[in-house]
Parts: sequence; C-alpha cells; structure tokens
Amino acid sequence: MKKSLLIILIILFTQPFFAQSESSFGVGEWFKFEMSYSGFLKAGEATLTVNKAMYKNKPVYHVVGKGWTTGAIKWFFKVEDQYESYFDMQNIMPYKFVRNIDEGGHTKNIEIDFDQVNNKAYVNNLKHNRKSEFDTQPNIQDMISTFYYLRDNLDIKNLKEGKEVHVDMFFDEENYGFKLRYLGKEIIDTEFGKIDALKFRPYVMAGRVFKEEESLTLWVSNDKNKVPLRIQADLAVGSLRADLEAFKGLKHPFKIIAKN
Repeated sequence: MKKSLLIILIILFTQPFFAQSESSFGVGEWFKFEMSYSGFLKAGEATLTVNKAMYKNKPVYHVVGKGWTTGAIKWFFKVEDQYESYFDMQNIMPYKFVRNIDEGGHTKNIEIDFDQVNNKAYVNNLKHNRKSEFDTQPNIQDMISTFYYLRDNLDIKNLKEGKEVHVDMFFDEENYGFKLRYLGKEIIDTEFGKIDALKFRPYVMAGRVFKEEESLTLWVSNDKNKVPLRIQADLAVGSLRADLEAFKGLKHPFKIIAKN
C-alpha cells in the first residue's frame, strides 16, 4: 500500500465545472488528513500547505504535500513522500512540480518544469540522472495544482448529477487523462460535525491497487472553500479511507450544519 495514494486521491477533481470568480484559498491554508485501512487500522497522515514563493522572479503559490505512514504499518512499510507545486497566483497554471518519495524502499526524485506557452514539460529524473522533454496539452496541470485550479473554478450552481468530465494532467513522465462523475449532494458526519458535501466518483485503473474502475468516492464541502473532507477507496485487498482531521487558514467560513 503506497502512502502517495492519499495525496493523489485528494486532488482528483476535473475541469468543466468552472465559474467561481472569487478565489477559494489563499496563503496560509493548511489541511491535515488521517488515513485508516479497512476501517480500523490507522495507516498514515498527510498535510497540504499553501505558501508564497518566487519562481524566476515571479510571485507564485508554493504548495507542499507530505504523506507518511504511522502506527504499526510503518514498522513493515515505512513511507515518507513529499510533493511540491509552484503555480501562477492568477490563473493557477503550474511552472514547476517536484515528487520526492520513499515508499518501502521504492524511491523517486523527479522535478518537472512546465512551458505553458509552448506546451512542453521538461522532466529531470534526479535519481537516474536523466533529462527528458515531452509535449503536453494546453493548460496542462500537475497533480497538486489541479486541486487548487478546480477549487477556484467549481461552479456549484451548474453541477448536474451524473455528469462526466475530463482533465489533462502531466504526471512523472506522461500525459494523463482523467475522468470524474458527479454523484450529487450528501450530508456527512465528520470530525467537526455534519457538513453539506458534494460527492464525486473518479474513474481509476482496476488491477493491482484498485478493486475496479469505480473504486473511489470522494467528498468536498459545499461552500466557497471546497474543502476535501473524505476519500474512500476499495482496494484489491481491503479498503482505504482518508478523513480531514484539522485545518487552518481557510479563506471563507466553514459551514457546519450541526456540531458533534
């Protein structure tokens, strides 16, 4: 079981739900998630932090995602993952993406620089000392920037249940097409109380990790923040669940229907 799965699941949202004019996030936003395996065994934790930085003399958002195993699991499968994205503060287009992971001894250390004008991705595989150039789709997103780009443009009023949409993403050394279906609204119980949520079904590749194509379900808050609340995954062996455990620095009020 790979801990990077948590961060990957957190950012799986797609593109045609656009229309929000007011930004959903800002510098200082921080999320912490707790992951459990098969409903009872604590498996790990992850955080997402929004910072401000400079990239080639331009102010950008610098988002850092970290994930690590905890409890008994880390004794036989230790994971320490870090993902970083540098993206434009206006249009959320990524300029640089970093993936530095250690998952039970399986390591990757990759840096990607994006040329959004010429639709290119320049990949520097630091582990293998290999540099490559790839063509990308216009307005390509990386794994982290996708989440923030879509939060800023999610049009709640025009979401229609059952609609399927796609997004173009570049990950590691390949273009990745992703499909998502909107399932409707649902009130869920969380660490903070009952919250009105939007429910989605991402399509994934069935096989070694996921039980089938429709193995994932995810929920985000139905407010201006679009906070990721929960991810549920049915795996080939057991299930994985990630829940929002703590947060700070939200740009808008966090709506709770009823507190615990």
